[in-house]
Amino acid sequence: MSPKNSNVSKKTHRFLLNKLKDRRTLKIYKKFEGKLSINKNFIVAVSGGPDSLALSFLSKIYSIKKSLDVKYFIVDHKLRKNSSLEVKYVQKKLKNFLIKLNILTWRGLKPKKNIQSIAREKRYELLCDIAKKIRIENILVGHHLDDLFENFFIRILRGSGLQGLISLDRETQKNNINLIRPLINIDKDDLVYISNHVFGSYVQDPSNQDDKFKRVKVRNLLKELSLEGLDRNKFFLTIKNLKFANESIKFYTKKNLEENVTILKKKQNAILKENFFSQSEEVIFRSLGELIKIVGKKYYIVRGKKINKIIDLVDSKSSFKVTLGGCLIKKVNKTIILSKE
Repeated sequence: MSPKNSNVSKKTHRFLLNKLKDRRTLKIYKKFEGKLSINKNFIVAVSGGPDSLALSFLSKIYSIKKSLDVKYFIVDHKLRKNSSLEVKYVQKKLKNFLIKLNILTWRGLKPKKNIQSIAREKRYELLCDIAKKIRIENILVGHHLDDLFENFFIRILRGSGLQGLISLDRETQKNNINLIRPLINIDKDDLVYISNHVFGSYVQDPSNQDDKFKRVKVRNLLKELSLEGLDRNKFFLTIKNLKFANESIKFYTKKNLEENVTILKKKQNAILKENFFSQSEEVIFRSLGELIKIVGKKYYIVRGKKINKIIDLVDSKSSFKVTLGGCLIKKVNKTIILSKE
């Protein structure tokens, strides 16, 4: 780095660190830093909204303090006419703070249904692909406390079980890449405050106001419930308690898989012992779903109704042969065998 660029870098870093002199900003940063324990280089997923801009600032401060190299990426979904102009606007804005924002572009046909969920999956796919390419294991995403509540209600409307209701966890894995949500216990209002305090403005996504999307409807419902006295702290405590219950089920599911399953030939075949089906209903359900995912080499567990049908067959049929999730599942003389299809 040239002396001139070095001076610019130091000046910008001082400018950013000086933002922590604001009491509210410092309080939010300490909350952020206290929940993030990364000592390796990482990626930050940016969208241009207040959540991701706040994440850009907080992660930049974190990287300065920890002497880490951070890569910033934004995805141009090409779903709206002005999307390319928006990402370039965000790129230019962050450049003023020595944050180099790289653009990933979603090319190809675009969906006409389930637009938001498919776009989200494509975004993660592009981010995970680039993470593997540059050999980085961790991606920070901007989900916050309000997203946690919205996700809970959306999953209720879908009829999700316990695992689905609390699926927006602090850390999950996708394609062997860690997705980390360091803002998950921070209110959106705090993130909007940081975006305005540091950057002065942020991009407004018009789809966030379009109530044809289920997430927007749920967001509006939560606003109404807040006016009626919904206690956010008690709601958060409820989700926290559900997570404790989920951890207990995960423990017994893991135990069932370890004690009552024999996996052969590079995880392409599995034999289930009779005791596999002597567990609680939820443990059997999760164990079988996880096993189908492992043998079938799938990222997602197949739909619950289909797993329940297999469990019903085990109880009611002396023998059967079916396919599900890339697996051939058959029952022979009370023994259940799974094979890669």
